[in-house]
Amino acid sequence: MGGKLDVEEVGEGQPVVLVHGLGQGVWLWRRVLPGLGRRRRAIAFDLPGCGRSAPPAGPLSIEQLADVTAALILELGGSPVDVVGFSMGGYVALTLALSEPALVRSLVLAGTGAGGPARVPRPDHVREAFAAAWGLPAEEHLRATLPYTFSAGWAGSHPEDLDELIRTRLEHPTSPETVLAHIDACYAWYERAVPVENVAAPALVVHGDEDLIIPVENGRRLAARLPDAELVELRGRGHNLPIEDPETFVRLVESFLG
Repeated sequence: MGGKLDVEEVGEGQPVVLVHGLGQGVWLWRRVLPGLGRRRRAIAFDLPGCGRSAPPAGPLSIEQLADVTAALILELGGSPVDVVGFSMGGYVALTLALSEPALVRSLVLAGTGAGGPARVPRPDHVREAFAAAWGLPAEEHLRATLPYTFSAGWAGSHPEDLDELIRTRLEHPTSPETVLAHIDACYAWYERAVPVENVAAPALVVHGDEDLIIPVENGRRLAARLPDAELVELRGRGHNLPIEDPETFVRLVESFLG
């Protein structure tokens, strides 16, 4: 569905493919790639329109993003692979596991859910804060919204980490048009009530219990619906787990993947 994808990879061995969330990019995984690459071929990429990847041609859907991920896996020549999906990337990973089960060895689903009528939306105050920040200059928007993507107080106690994250995001920003396309794709996916009960791959579901973007109830319900799933809740952690607690994230993924 468009041009070349930007890909970063570390290490050798069994491939693990990492799919980022809404409007994000490979920068999400920078703190976990070295750890995962110690024993595996860890592969992160920018979805179309994010980071350095070419913009999509026309509207987006989660199914299209799953097709993009499938094409990348086939190009890597290492299927089946382990797939780590974060937030919207979890929707992509679940859709991929349903549409192309032969490509997916296992799933790690972090800060995500299964959509459908049982979906628990973000709290009103968080939704209102993001709406109020829409249209602000890029750095102002990030400073107004990023704190909600971590646990309470994390942004204030990690000002240097927050500044570095903002600089990284602004180097290759995702356009507002792509962000809106991602939002539309997510809401359309929610409405379809995806049959995750049919996912054959074993899964690890990881969720921070202070997640304000995709509340932890979504991870609990996802794990309950999957046929073969382990749920790990991280106390005192927010949404952006690969940034907030990369060491724990790597440890959990390595332990699950064996």
